[in-house]
Amino acid sequence: MSTPVIAYQEKASFTHEGLRLRYIQHEKSGIVGFDLVPASKAAEVLPRPEAIVANSGFNVTGWTLQPLVGLHLAEDLSSPLFSQGRTMQDSPSGQAFAWESQFEQKNAGSREIVTRLHHTKFSLEADHIVRLIDGVAAIACHTRIRNTGKTPLTLQMLTSFSLGALTPFADDDAPGRLIFHRFRSSWSQEGRLVRDTIEHLHLEPSWTRTGVLSERFGQIGSMPVRGYFPTAILEDTGAGVCWGAQIAWLGSWQMELLRRGDTLALAGGLADFEFGHWQKKLAPGEEFESPMAFLTTGTDGLDSICDNLLGAQCSQAQPAPSSEKDLPIVFNEFCYTWGHPTEQKMLDVAARLKGSPVKYLVIDAGWSKKFNTIGSDQASNGDWEIHPEKFPQGFAKLNATLRANGQIPGIWFEFEVVTDGAKVFEKTEHLLKRHGHVIQAGFRRFWDFRDPWVVDFLSERVIEFLRREGFGYLKVDYNDTIGVGCDDPDSLGEGLRQHLMGVHRFFQKIQKELPDLVIENCSSGGHRLEPLMVGATAMSSFSDAHEGPEIPWIGANLQRLIPPEKSQIWAVLHAKDSAQRLYYTLSAGFLGRLCLSGNVASLSPEQWAIVEESMALYRKVWPIIKDGSSRRFGQEEQNIQHLRGWQAVRRISSDGRQALIVWHTYASSTNLVLDVPLPNGDWKITSQLSNKNPAQLHANTLHLENAPPFSGGVIHLGL
Repeated sequence: MSTPVIAYQEKASFTHEGLRLRYIQHEKSGIVGFDLVPASKAAEVLPRPEAIVANSGFNVTGWTLQPLVGLHLAEDLSSPLFSQGRTMQDSPSGQAFAWESQFEQKNAGSREIVTRLHHTKFSLEADHIVRLIDGVAAIACHTRIRNTGKTPLTLQMLTSFSLGALTPFADDDAPGRLIFHRFRSSWSQEGRLVRDTIEHLHLEPSWTRTGVLSERFGQIGSMPVRGYFPTAILEDTGAGVCWGAQIAWLGSWQMELLRRGDTLALAGGLADFEFGHWQKKLAPGEEFESPMAFLTTGTDGLDSICDNLLGAQCSQAQPAPSSEKDLPIVFNEFCYTWGHPTEQKMLDVAARLKGSPVKYLVIDAGWSKKFNTIGSDQASNGDWEIHPEKFPQGFAKLNATLRANGQIPGIWFEFEVVTDGAKVFEKTEHLLKRHGHVIQAGFRRFWDFRDPWVVDFLSERVIEFLRREGFGYLKVDYNDTIGVGCDDPDSLGEGLRQHLMGVHRFFQKIQKELPDLVIENCSSGGHRLEPLMVGATAMSSFSDAHEGPEIPWIGANLQRLIPPEKSQIWAVLHAKDSAQRLYYTLSAGFLGRLCLSGNVASLSPEQWAIVEESMALYRKVWPIIKDGSSRRFGQEEQNIQHLRGWQAVRRISSDGRQALIVWHTYASSTNLVLDVPLPNGDWKITSQLSNKNPAQLHANTLHLENAPPFSGGVIHLGL
């Protein structure tokens, strides 16, 4: 029996920064799809029939088109063939969009491809928008949808991206060659890379290719990196090609790896009705836009895909204040006072750091007044009145002293919540509710950022406070999640989305009114390390791993997920620390933004000399941290409370002429040998930071041996 005729046509294609984008239409149904391949591999894309002949003698699904826009409407039929509860991607709603037009819009440094679709059953129009950014080997995309009819329609699922035809380099279902990479995360354990084969995920096709299979994953609530980072990479080991996707959204999100016949698809956006209790009524004439997503592909492996996605993140980020141009060192007092800062303690710290490269001095939690004895010792957030015993003169005089030292004063807020022990804890009319009851997680309740009163109150208590007291740095913490959502006429998920849009607008309001203010994004450490919040702030807390040996392991994980120039890493120093321990701690800070803490005034002259040596090297190599490309060596699959072996991160500067290697050893029963390859060239070691563990160069390999367990260092090389 002959192979059935291929029934697909290419509607349009574009090439951008080594990527080839292609829009395809099924001739019979009119369904429009989208694929993405490395331009260098475009000639290797195989023609695929939409049906194949099975051993049983009848045709089964072969190559299936993933709709360009994934959509489900409550008014439409439900998905057939066992899909309900597992995926909404097989909805008839998404399969009824037809091609209408396509046009380009050129902007400074970028251009947009807008593909307009119309719905053949409902009065809906969708724009699939792809932004091509000069110099960035990734695309940004999202969906805008309009109700063009006279009756409301209810959205229950809408994708930000929908990438099909995976993989186009195999003439079958690519058995045994597809790997799905994701990044797990939990408190103080951020960014673990996990790899699953398609077979392990049980996404191989059945004998009839019936229905759609889905691996749906994501995060529910207001901590977007609690479980998974919104980043996924599919690797075809047979073709040597990877595809990567990332969602920029600070609330509930989802991705799905889908099996349709012999092909896979990857789609994602807001968490849908089944996964995140989201639905939204779209009134006649109303528009709705999905969050932004980034897509890329390449032939140089997972790390290259991560580089492309980081480039897309940076291209969309808000410009940082001028004080950030050379990545200043931070001091945060939290691991010195542990929630009990005082004016005198800050003056002691300032005296020790005067004349050093440390620019930002940050007062962390515990500075505000408590009005009753309910709750924990720090349960007084929300009123934001200065504690009269800890800071009897307020902050203005203290901050003037710090600025006279050449230091920029900073302060901690957790302004999205109120805690038991604050007067505003009882202002329930302005707090988020679910099913009519105030949402309370432990001793925290949550302001409703849809409420103008809340915005006005916090504008006075936060923005005017910062202006009046003379702060130049703001650490914004956020220490619990709202959960599935809050009351809204449409759905709990839509209430959550609107509230978080209000939170994002408030961050923008702070930046607009205080343009020189440096803002740090923190959420119990790393629970908000997604592109929207990372891009909206100058830097982000990498983790709440303050002092443990896992700090370099986590810091290395995050090199793939957020720009190192924004990844603030704790380096907590103690008078009891040996020289080996100090080098281990301080060298980890070179994986991102160095943030000192601890009682630095208690360090001996010998200990302080090590700190000064480390800071001097940091001030020398910051351009590599700000603009470079990283690769990790050593063992990644670790129990992080029982680390073994060694790890090194090699970062090459953007011009290829400098290298920074940050190495650490963990537990081992043998003498460890570290070998880190370098690009071809006449490399020379220019600086080393370590406790008597000098490295050597052998050809294009950096060699280090006999480093004791739990030691670390930094090596700077140049051509």
